[in-house]
Amino acid sequence: MPGTVLLGHPKYFRILQGANPHTRDRWGRRKVVVPERAIEQWERFRHALEQLGVRVLVLPPSVPQPGSVFPANAGLMVGGVIYLSRPNPARVGERTLYRPFLEQHGYRVAELPGPPHQWEGEADTFPVGDPSGDPARTVYLFTRGRLERQRWVGQWGWPPYRRLYGFRTDEAALPAIRQIVAPCEVMPLELIDERYYHGDTCLCAFGPHREYLLAYLPALSPASRQQLTARFGERLIPLDSVDAEAFAANAYQVDTTPRPTLVITHRASAQLQETIRHRGVEVRLVNVDEFMTKGGGSVKCLLLHLGGGS
Repeated sequence: MPGTVLLGHPKYFRILQGANPHTRDRWGRRKVVVPERAIEQWERFRHALEQLGVRVLVLPPSVPQPGSVFPANAGLMVGGVIYLSRPNPARVGERTLYRPFLEQHGYRVAELPGPPHQWEGEADTFPVGDPSGDPARTVYLFTRGRLERQRWVGQWGWPPYRRLYGFRTDEAALPAIRQIVAPCEVMPLELIDERYYHGDTCLCAFGPHREYLLAYLPALSPASRQQLTARFGERLIPLDSVDAEAFAANAYQVDTTPRPTLVITHRASAQLQETIRHRGVEVRLVNVDEFMTKGGGSVKCLLLHLGGGS
């Protein structure tokens, strides 16, 4: 079955904190959302998912928590339990929205074991399958980068300052992730380009068994690139800078029959679309530019997987 996802209604979507590089212009000013455009694109996106057979739950809009339109970093479902994330300070208030809503819909919700290290759910932790289809051979990618206090710093050039953003998940959360996904393997990877502040902005598993991996390798450290190349070999599909900057990796696979469907930005190149189809997956294009260009989140950022499917 295609499964269930959580979406956050965009009625009050706006840039409140400007906590990633896509939310501000070159002068550091927060970008302005066009509400009508955001709602129209979101409704079309929701309809596209439902047409594919996906059950969609919608989190009501929140004035103080406009980032809840991007629920991918709300948590991670493993073994029928949704482990709530520990988001960065700008979005930690969203936790008060997710638990009661999910529990109201019958989901089991829990905290990660151990100390409450910063960790942003399935935006930074997600599975890649095996060609055999054996769930025991699934590997979870765990992406993290240097945490920073977001601030302005000086630079050579014009303007003579820039915003320092850092990344979203603390490496110290790794033991807890290994504990909840055991016996599956966890592969830690380091992010180095702030434009790709979550792993799901530069990496995407897809395929009949989610055995292929789209990857924008320059967003990762040299050691992490080597790890991915050695582990996945021909199953690794490198993205060029054009598709990467369009957030083509920020996509979501729906387990339709007879072939799965990858829901992906309409900006994905024709060559990439053909590459995906050649590997047994259909392509469904959607336009969510108001969210990507203003908020730094495309297809995958706009949803949380709640189970079902393969």
